[in-house]
Parts: sequence; C-alpha cells; structure tokens
Amino acid sequence: MVNVAQEAPAELEPVRTLLNSWLIPNDTREPDDRFDAYADDAEVAAGDRGTVRDLRDDLRAAVEGSTGTDAVANRWIDRLNLRPLVSDGEITYRHSAGRAGDVLAAVLTAVGSGRWARLKACPDCRWVFYDHTRNASKRWCLMTAGGPDGRSCGSIAKVRAYRDRQAAAAG
Repeated sequence: MVNVAQEAPAELEPVRTLLNSWLIPNDTREPDDRFDAYADDAEVAAGDRGTVRDLRDDLRAAVEGSTGTDAVANRWIDRLNLRPLVSDGEITYRHSAGRAGDVLAAVLTAVGSGRWARLKACPDCRWVFYDHTRNASKRWCLMTAGGPDGRSCGSIAKVRAYRDRQAAAAG
C-alpha cells in the first residue's frame, strides 16, 4: 500500500517504514507483524532487532495516541543514552545504539521541527501516513482505494456513518 502522497519528509520516511512493518492487510483484516522481513530488508543487525522492535511498538503507540510522545521519547532517550550535539549550527544526536538510536534521533528531530505531529495512523487500518494537508486535518490513510492493494478507509467510514444515521432515523 505504498502511496507517494503518504510519504514523510526524507529523515522521517525510514521511521514511517519501520512503523508500517506492523499492519492490518486488506485481504485478511487481521494484524500482521512483518518486522522480520523489514529487519532483513533494512539490514538491522541481529543484536539490535529486539530493541528496534520494542521501539517500533512504543512509537506506534505514540502515533496512535494510546501513549504520549513525550513519555515515549524521554524513556527511549534514557534507555539508548542519546545525547544532543551541536554541529554546523544544527542539533544532531550522538549515540552508540545502532539502528534504534538512528530511528530515535530522527523522531527527536521531527518532534523539534513539528513534523512528528503530522505522522498519523489511520483509525481503520492503522496504516501510518504523513499528513501533507495545509491544516494537518487528514484523518484516514486514503479516501479512495489508490491501487489494487489500497483501502479507501475514509470512504468506508463515511458510508458506515451515513448508514448508521439512516438506521437511527428509521428506527
């Protein structure tokens, strides 16, 4: 379900890709953890995989709103011992935490720039997308199917709400 309109800015796109290694496919509508395939493709070191998976799960909880971003970020900053570093007038992060440290550094940079809040999870299929709308009001991953694997979660939700209203009015 890759859609260019859902891609995050360059430094945040690898984070979005990691978050979408857990998904609810359209064909089964059952949660599917594809972390191992992601880790193989992204060449995550065997010793880092458990940490990266745990970070993914915590970041998904933050994006989905079940946990606060501040709490997740601060807990992982301590766990991975991330330290800010000023370089060429910009803040970067120093760590020795491998892929997990790189992911967390990208998240912290996105929080600082205000881009993190535009990373959202569809309330229906839970696919993580980047909200490019001017007022950051996008709610669903897609309004139209967008391809053979696409799901039009927005349209489905609106039809469901319409039918519920019709049933309430009739009954």
